[in-house]
Amino acid sequence: MDSNDPTRSFVASLVEDAVTAPSMHNAQPWRFVHRSDTGAVELYGDPSRAMPREDPDRRALHLGCGAALFGLRVAAAHRGRHAEVRLLPDPDDPWHLADVRLLPPSAVGHDDELAVLHPALRERHTSRFPFTDERVPAEILDGLRSAAFLEGCRLVVPGAWHADTVLDLVHDSERFEAADALVRGEIDAWIRTGADGEGPVTEGIPAYAFGPRQYDVTAPVRDFGSHRAVPGRDSARFEKSPQLALLGTVEDTAAEWLKAGQAMQRVLLRATLDGLSTSLMSQPLEWPELRSVARDPGSTTGYVHMVVRLGYGPRGRTTPRRPVSEVLAFD
Repeated sequence: MDSNDPTRSFVASLVEDAVTAPSMHNAQPWRFVHRSDTGAVELYGDPSRAMPREDPDRRALHLGCGAALFGLRVAAAHRGRHAEVRLLPDPDDPWHLADVRLLPPSAVGHDDELAVLHPALRERHTSRFPFTDERVPAEILDGLRSAAFLEGCRLVVPGAWHADTVLDLVHDSERFEAADALVRGEIDAWIRTGADGEGPVTEGIPAYAFGPRQYDVTAPVRDFGSHRAVPGRDSARFEKSPQLALLGTVEDTAAEWLKAGQAMQRVLLRATLDGLSTSLMSQPLEWPELRSVARDPGSTTGYVHMVVRLGYGPRGRTTPRRPVSEVLAFD
């Protein structure tokens, strides 16, 4: 990559912002290609980072790539460009997820709404730490719902009985996971504790991001260190009544998954600017028999794609990202 080429430097700066997005186990399952003849930035899923047991239909992979796509849109708006997106442009290549054309600023004004989110790209971190019991104000929740709606998705804040159902599903999924050696093996492949034989430190979940162990299992926080010895790891009590939101769509297609990934990132960035800490929980959605129960039967949302935990507490630390040179190519 020639850092002296203005075009390449510009595109690289966009991708550097985009890859701050969250992804399942921080696998970072994306690949970008800039086409010099058209000026388009193409987004591909990376099959080498798929998880056949936990994510057999690659829904979570699409969510992560959708989140990165939204980050690219925010980065473009911040730099005075409009990102025109075409999802799934090649019917013969399911790994070709999107094409992005970088145009002059849009006249409709939506780019200003994206640009304001830019500072949150590097402030947003997944927090697996306890939150306080302070409730999130209704007006902030309304803003998060609006953020999801702008991307064609729904964010549902469950009532008491529905929240209890979701928490029960989380605990059920933990038991399912503990009994499935293939799932545990996939997770272990993305854990980074400094032990011999682990993968690159530029990807995966580092031990410092595990958060403390829970005294009592109340919060929907995945314990990546449950089967690992992590010296110095504390235990803590988590909030008694976790504040949850469910992100979903009416349909369950690859295009909807990409929309949901963009909505997820938009909600997380908005929450960050609103002073909230967040964590993501896909564990109960990785089991078909549990995922179908997660939705509220009274809601128009047909399929839940992510459980978001919201609240006030530590933001968490930055987790590693692969260098742009590994995820961006020029053609």
